[in-house]
Amino acid sequence: MHTRTIRAACPHDCPDTCAMLVTVEGDTAVEIKGDPDHPNTAGVLCTKVSRYLERTYHPERLLHPMKRIGPKGSGQFERISWDEALTSIADHLKTEVAKDPRAILPYSYAGTMGVVQGESMAMRFFNRLGASKLDRTICSSAGSVGYRYTLGAKIGTDTEQFENAKLIIIWGGNPIGSNLHFWMRAQEAKRRGAILVAIDPYRSLTAEKCQHHIAPLPGTDSALALGIMHILIRDNLLDHDYITQYTLGFDQLKQRVAEWDAERVAITCGISVDQLEMLASLYGTMAQQGAPVAIRLNYGVQRSHGGGMAVRNITCLPALVGAWRQPAGGVLLSSGDSFPKQTQLLERPDLMPQAPSRQSRTINMSTIGDDLLREASTEFGPKLSTVIVYNANPVAVAPESAKVVRGFAREDLFTVVLEHFKTDTADYADILLPATTQLEHVDVHATYGHLYIVANNAAIKPLGEAKPNSEIFRLLAAKMGFSEACFSDSDDDLAAQAFNPESKTAPGYDWAKVKEAGWVKLQMPSAPFAKGDFPTPSGKCEFYCERMKQDGLDPLPTYIPPYESLASAPDLAKRFPLAMISPPQRNFLNTSFVNVQSLRDTEGEPHLEIHPEDAHTRQITDGDRVRAFNQRGEMQLKVRVTDAARRGLVVAPSIWWKKLAPDHKNANELTSQRLTDMGRAPTFYDVLVEVEKLDSVLTSIQ
Repeated sequence: MHTRTIRAACPHDCPDTCAMLVTVEGDTAVEIKGDPDHPNTAGVLCTKVSRYLERTYHPERLLHPMKRIGPKGSGQFERISWDEALTSIADHLKTEVAKDPRAILPYSYAGTMGVVQGESMAMRFFNRLGASKLDRTICSSAGSVGYRYTLGAKIGTDTEQFENAKLIIIWGGNPIGSNLHFWMRAQEAKRRGAILVAIDPYRSLTAEKCQHHIAPLPGTDSALALGIMHILIRDNLLDHDYITQYTLGFDQLKQRVAEWDAERVAITCGISVDQLEMLASLYGTMAQQGAPVAIRLNYGVQRSHGGGMAVRNITCLPALVGAWRQPAGGVLLSSGDSFPKQTQLLERPDLMPQAPSRQSRTINMSTIGDDLLREASTEFGPKLSTVIVYNANPVAVAPESAKVVRGFAREDLFTVVLEHFKTDTADYADILLPATTQLEHVDVHATYGHLYIVANNAAIKPLGEAKPNSEIFRLLAAKMGFSEACFSDSDDDLAAQAFNPESKTAPGYDWAKVKEAGWVKLQMPSAPFAKGDFPTPSGKCEFYCERMKQDGLDPLPTYIPPYESLASAPDLAKRFPLAMISPPQRNFLNTSFVNVQSLRDTEGEPHLEIHPEDAHTRQITDGDRVRAFNQRGEMQLKVRVTDAARRGLVVAPSIWWKKLAPDHKNANELTSQRLTDMGRAPTFYDVLVEVEKLDSVLTSIQ
């Protein structure tokens, strides 16, 4: 039997975007492993993706088009042909376009991060329809806006340089579970004598392995950053030359942070003055001594009311101490803007109808619960009549889940879902279409955690009748009668268009060569802001940002408290006194992999972690079943009593498929649709709840 090795890329929503090698015997993939020659992957895959074959060959894979035959949400379908499925969808879309195409909404996110199977052919199709646009905010838009206001673009320290740092602050993330290859670099730095500090309300697996762990209250990270700035300026732990040459607004910043003395910050954040003083002194003193100091800033920081400002405040720190001078210094939130992606060419917004009466509107994916339930109005426009979901599972992932379910359960809503499995969202589909997995199609990937373009070659033929997303939208375009040449572009054509070959970072980009080699590194400077050159209007790191003022925001770093906390909402906190966060489960990736039995067996069942003192107050003991609830909803979980959760905080690792949870609910029953200060992003970690022992609740009811 012929054996061959295929170069591939991990498609999932993770900063690591691993280069993979797939061994194929005949027509079957038999092994998947990390590419040992790829500098970031280094031959290592995470627990989840190392079991990708279990996902591809899962016995419950969707392999044929299906239509609903039972009530919405029942998951009852019957098999139909591709022609029937596509004709049914196209006939419906033609009717809606004739009335008002804005009633049609695409709903997608990062089920695959690929350029080809993500938003290229799909966006061409929806732009040509004139459908409503989707504001894709659900993960990182708050922090992206705050970061860009300050530095100009999502550019930062090269992940490969972190092993040379002498101090690494891991702020708002758990890289052991969600950024493994960065963690490998941090561990190497630690072996070389570096100090690792974790800032996280929860003592995660990562925090346990750092020399220091600081646990601020959720949503107070911006205040913590202001306190660090206050101490750096108070103790003159500054690089005055860097500040003078390469920053804007230091005098105004100095005035602002004077208000944030250590005592005020400690009270706001729920930490000790000594912890704050230690952190600021360590950061400033080591930088003054010439040691590279680096911050790995992650997404947990931005999921509260002031999330964008929190990222902005933290992003100011490296410029104060001159950390950008060294390749292993600075900060990394995302490397995404390093990639010269040709978005206009790929998505073709010029295809949109130009008549003023047919101008599109934008729907925020984080408020889909409310928006599916809105009636037509002058302000909102037409009622949503059609949703086409791909690369997403909103019934499980979107906030305030009860409203999301009610929206998708509407009998007058026509829903199409492209999927690998019958997810929570797929159960509400009218037409369910089988999509290929990463082993079955072509793609090319930018990344947000390193600097490599990574190619994905198809390793096997599509299973059953599954088709790539790109092909499904090509076929729908043909059914709609769209004659534009761009709808004939093959997947290789799209991959060839992905990046600008005239750019500085990917000069001479050639898809054929990248496809064969597997990956290529961008040409970025080793220390991107060593001599300023920030891509801001001023060319400097902007402590004072005029664009923020023009956008109605405070132009200086400030503190925006959570919507829901003991300090900001005392009346609400009397009813629901515990803050709740819902970070990712180590063995899941958002809702991907939840249905892989071996991974779910490792996780057990949904659980809630609570501090011993909070448990004692509620007469809760380890292993009890509890009800976590607030004004939006409730869920039932098994409790773990542990001081890994700070006092006043409960932690509900997520995101479970609702249908696979004992009570068919997950943490998003309790989250709200309120949005962040900038970027219109969700506030998943800005939640107050109460917890009760389930037995006592049942007893009181009886």
